[in-house]
Amino acid sequence: MSNGGNIVVLTGAGISAESGIATFRGPGGLWEGHRVEDVCTPEALARDPVLVHRFYDERRAGLATVEPNAAHQALARLDADWAGELLIVTQNVDDLHERAGATRMLHMHGELRSALCALCGIRHEWTGALPPAAPCPDCGEDALRPDIVFFGEMPYQMDRIEVAIAQCDLFVSIGTSGAVYPAAGFVQLAAHHGARTLELNLERSAGSDWFDETRLGPAGVLVPAWVEAVLGHG
Repeated sequence: MSNGGNIVVLTGAGISAESGIATFRGPGGLWEGHRVEDVCTPEALARDPVLVHRFYDERRAGLATVEPNAAHQALARLDADWAGELLIVTQNVDDLHERAGATRMLHMHGELRSALCALCGIRHEWTGALPPAAPCPDCGEDALRPDIVFFGEMPYQMDRIEVAIAQCDLFVSIGTSGAVYPAAGFVQLAAHHGARTLELNLERSAGSDWFDETRLGPAGVLVPAWVEAVLGHG
């Protein structure tokens, strides 16, 4: 593809696993020791805010111990050098894409280093612990919560994502399970609008059959090779 087409890249937990962030649902994974219903639903937050806030505090603190890997860095190079439209949509709540240098991106499931006011809806950059009922710097109400899209809540910027996918020439999914909707349906939307679709994954996903091509291997190997090829360097 010439350096001028439109690309949408979807990234999931697999791209950050090589940086030491455990993958969702995996053995020893992010949620081990906690049922999803206990830490990632609105009901859990209402029932036990101390547990939910502590869970995300620990993961926010853990970001200081990890670094972007070769796959994050390769996507940042694509972001810098690709002349056409590009949107990196990440399901991850870590900040490794940004720390690698990517700018044309969004977090559809929220961010660990952000706090959301449940009343006024304003988001605030947040790096330390976030106790329950912390006051919102904007409205002053004691209503800050982790800025995480819980199960049952609508992911962020869906309109922007769907427009970008409908207009893209190439849709690439990296390190995703293909099991979490609505992101799992993006490949079908892209194909419906005529885009070529490519999956880069450690193993076949629940959605592999929908892709034109699937390449299997570590993200740190596959993604740099793909980026070099698409930029014409390989």
